[in-house]
Amino acid sequence: MTDFSSKKALILGGSRGIGAAIVRRFAADGASVAFTYAGSHDAAQALAADTGAAAIQSDAADRQAVIDVVAGQGALDILIVNAGALVMGDPLTLDADAVDRMIDINVRAPYHAAVEAARQMRDGGRIIVIGSVNGDRMPFAGGAAYALTKSALQGMARGLARDFGARGITVNIIQPGPTDTDMNPSDGPMAEMMHGFMAIRRHATGQEVAGLAAYLAGPEAGIITGALHTIDGGFGA
Repeated sequence: MTDFSSKKALILGGSRGIGAAIVRRFAADGASVAFTYAGSHDAAQALAADTGAAAIQSDAADRQAVIDVVAGQGALDILIVNAGALVMGDPLTLDADAVDRMIDINVRAPYHAAVEAARQMRDGGRIIVIGSVNGDRMPFAGGAAYALTKSALQGMARGLARDFGARGITVNIIQPGPTDTDMNPSDGPMAEMMHGFMAIRRHATGQEVAGLAAYLAGPEAGIITGALHTIDGGFGA
């Protein structure tokens, strides 16, 4: 476990799945934690009660709402952007508005959140965005728009790492493969197909992803920045 007892952390998209696991890990490690949620009110309130974290309702597709939430936290030590959307299907028939909303949540929100956090962030701060192994590899049809959003994060992290490096602020992307969440359950209809691509044929747990986030936010990772950290059981190997 890492001692975050003097650290202030904000997790965007923290009520369920990987985000909830990150909230639990950082709260257990002593951080002062706030997290956002969109529609999962009951889950968010239960998580807040369990962990002592503050739950803030906010729509990650609303740029100004994202900026306002981050600015309202003051000087952060750690920003983790986990909010994400998944739209898949034939690009010839996908709803264009749904694709644009996904781009707003998966690309624009992390960028504007990171920039706003850096305005007040303490030197040596940490910015971590949850991407996807699909930023590197899209092995089946229907995922072009989603893969586009996750690849965009790679360039964002490399650029912001340069921009904020003089202050010791690191910017990193965690790229999970199949992970057991409501959106992608380990016993879901696509599980067998996804496991067929993997060297370790199982879904990751949210706790495993949260452990990587804790390492990247900790003191031993101060020189790691502008990097992609894949945690996928060999999905992309």
